[in-house]
Amino acid sequence: MPKQKSHSGTKKRFWLTGTGKVNRSHGGKNHKAETKTSKRKRTLRQSTLVSSAQENTVKSMIPYKD
Repeated sequence: MPKQKSHSGTKKRFWLTGTGKVNRSHGGKNHKAETKTSKRKRTLRQSTLVSSAQENTVKSMIPYKD
């Protein structure tokens, strides 16, 4: 059975937690930042978990990161 290929964009954008959940970064930090409040930009710096509906899709794109 041949190996699966990892999705290049997914490798760069997602990472797994110790418990196997998928983390992601927030978008919207770079463009038009002057119109956003400091609180909003500060909150966007934090990472968040991928929704449970998308978690299996993302995990299948990065098969060897378990």
